[in-house]
Amino acid sequence: MRGSLYLFVGICLFLTLSCNSQHQETKTVEKTHEYTNALVNETSPYLLQHAHNPVDWHPWNEQTLDKAKSEGKLLLISIGYSACHWCHVMEHESFEDAEVAKIMNDNFICIKVDREERPDIDQIYMTAVQLMNQRGGWPLNCVALPNGKPFWGGTYFRKEDWKKQILGLANTYKTEPNRVIEFADRLTKGIQEVENIGLNTEEVNFTWKDLNNMVSPWSERFDNRDGGSNGAPKFPMPNAYHFLLKYAHLSNNKEVLNHVEITLDKMAFGGIYDQIGGGFSRYSVDKFWKAPHFEKMLYDNGQLVSLYSDAYLKFKKPLYKEVVFETLDFIERELMAENGAFYSALDADSEAEEGKFYVWNETQLKLFIREDFDIFKDYYNVNSKGLWEHGNYILLRNKTKLQIAKKHKISVSELEAKIVNWKTVLMAERAKRIRPGLDDKSLTSWNGLMLKGYVDAYMTFGEKQHLEVALKNANFLAKTQMQEDGKLWHSYKDGRSTINAYLEDYTIVSSAFIRLYEATFDEVWLSRANQLVAYALENFYDKNSGMFYFTSKLDPELVARKMEINDNVIPASNSVMANVLYDLGTLLDNRIYKQKAIIMANNVKPDMEKYASGYANYATLMLKEIVPFYEVAIVGKDAHAKALELNRKYVPNKLFLGSFESSEMELLQEKFVQGTTMIYVCENKACQLPTTNIMKAQKLMK
Repeated sequence: MRGSLYLFVGICLFLTLSCNSQHQETKTVEKTHEYTNALVNETSPYLLQHAHNPVDWHPWNEQTLDKAKSEGKLLLISIGYSACHWCHVMEHESFEDAEVAKIMNDNFICIKVDREERPDIDQIYMTAVQLMNQRGGWPLNCVALPNGKPFWGGTYFRKEDWKKQILGLANTYKTEPNRVIEFADRLTKGIQEVENIGLNTEEVNFTWKDLNNMVSPWSERFDNRDGGSNGAPKFPMPNAYHFLLKYAHLSNNKEVLNHVEITLDKMAFGGIYDQIGGGFSRYSVDKFWKAPHFEKMLYDNGQLVSLYSDAYLKFKKPLYKEVVFETLDFIERELMAENGAFYSALDADSEAEEGKFYVWNETQLKLFIREDFDIFKDYYNVNSKGLWEHGNYILLRNKTKLQIAKKHKISVSELEAKIVNWKTVLMAERAKRIRPGLDDKSLTSWNGLMLKGYVDAYMTFGEKQHLEVALKNANFLAKTQMQEDGKLWHSYKDGRSTINAYLEDYTIVSSAFIRLYEATFDEVWLSRANQLVAYALENFYDKNSGMFYFTSKLDPELVARKMEINDNVIPASNSVMANVLYDLGTLLDNRIYKQKAIIMANNVKPDMEKYASGYANYATLMLKEIVPFYEVAIVGKDAHAKALELNRKYVPNKLFLGSFESSEMELLQEKFVQGTTMIYVCENKACQLPTTNIMKAQKLMK
């Protein structure tokens, strides 16, 4: 990240007060709907959670902003998401309190934003808070001028601190408006500069040295005992580990490969993974992956399915297959709609307690697990290791099935039968509990991540059910969220498609469609991916830098039009686009696409050593230039089956293309031979002698 991120480090805003106080959870008190505000007409579950607060909340729209300008009132912008635990706490403590609401209503135009629906707004105000405080998070609270320029912000506040802060801010704006305006202007300038990147005019030259120089300082922060990065909290960061897996394999770096394996093992064994119902929580609050922040997000699980599927090809561990299948079972059971759309998230809380749905006390477990409790207790660490809060245990593992079986003098198959029974019993008991809240909106970009997860799982394991679900979801996206001109909607709920899509929607969905083409050889998915890319080039592309803006040129202007450059828990939309352009350019023989992709990677190259994990996806693109990148063309009636067989060997530097008969695609022309299925391993369109033999074809891919 360029130095402008720290432009305001050291600047002390006249009213800056710390929000690092210890959090105190407050129980929810059931109330009748004494109050109703403008959020009642929204579809976002997060906004609807606040529709009956005494705070006079408004959604972010032109009417609300015009109201602030006409009344000369400051904007109080509060941003969160439905599964956010501390968002709930602050609502219960402050936003449901009539005294607090009066202060807010008298002095501000109060706006609630669902960060998942409006990531463009979240980007701006999160950047503002990070510039001021060097930290951020949700709930995110900012105060801005009526024109939207922020001048103060923070995250969670206790009620008394919150009252003090906002009263002070309102008073200062009344008494010293010029001072506030001056600071807001300076801060906005900093926001505009962060992550906006220019054209790198240096000659393009990607080498192993570049990647080694990037990974070397990164590896100094590896936790090689418990996996992930040193310290806590720990986030899965699937995009970063996807790159590290490819890098380690292609460079034969055993130390990095070992770190990836340790990390995947520890996550799969930890409390961050739901040992009973499958699926991953958003992050671990400790360094051992033990105690999760219990919200389950679609985007994490989609990417982790892809990561564990690829890792299975490399390591061949049954554990990784279990993780994939159990996670996809969870998705279909709890986060999938009848029309094939995927819902966004499950809340961290139920009955106003974080994790209550997922944890157990020993008395309960002994009641439900009537036989072999000593084995169960050992397997799931119902001991000091698994003990969490209030006498509750988080079920987790620290021994393999073989180790447990040997210790208890039973076979692995006997143990596995017991595990299936334990999970069945506890799932039935858990189903009787009050469930965490469901965020049932469907976000186009997140659906794309989950779609790709299903396709990657299918390509690894060949389970037809996974491909069927993938196709159902892809058709939902193509027929419901995609318009005739290639324009996308960002959100879908209750039969309504809303919000003009962002760059992340175009890039992630096109990436998933390309992968679906590899699994089906149905050219309609390539065509749709190409249509999305063409639309993005028309409406998001910055010709001066070669990068893409996050918002469309058709969208109403905010105080900054930003570029999303750095990868995070989700890869940056620019890094995804770079890979999409490269892959689509390869498959469609489009040199312009590939050139644009290489320019994008070259633009970020100077910054990669300083913030390696933030550029992992660009490094993945560079690998495609550094090592041979294979176009594997399979033509004939068995093309589909041959692709699955070929994919059993881990070769990350390849793309499949194929057809069941003759094709007009440039790279498939004159490759069809009647009565047989031929495999062509090519590089830059230069193909080696075709073969019908899987092992020979695999050997051609070094």
